[in-house]
Amino acid sequence: MKMYLISDNVDTLTGMRLAGVEGVVVHEKNELTDALNFVINSKDIGIVLLTEKFSKDYPDLVNKYKMESHIPLFIDIPDRHGTGRSENFITDYVNEAIGLKL
Repeated sequence: MKMYLISDNVDTLTGMRLAGVEGVVVHEKNELTDALNFVINSKDIGIVLLTEKFSKDYPDLVNKYKMESHIPLFIDIPDRHGTGRSENFITDYVNEAIGLKL
C-alpha cells in the first residue's frame, strides 16, 4: 500500500515527492472533495497525508471521510509553516479529557 499527500501548497508536495510520496495540491473545497474521492476509490493507497489547513478550514468534510473510511488511514500533518496547534496542545487535551489541571 502506498502513501498519498493532499496538500494546500507546492512546497510540502515537493518535499514529500523527494521522499517518494505522490500527491496533489488543492485550494478549493470542490478540488479537495475530488481528491478525497480519488483516494477512497483507489485500492493501492493505504495512508493519506492531509495538511492541517484542510481539517481547520473544512472540518465537516474531512471528518466525514475520516469517520466513514477504514482504509485509507487519514493523517493530518503540519505544512512548511509548522503546526497550527498551540505550544501546549497535548497538556490542554489531557486537561480537557480528564478535567484536571496538570
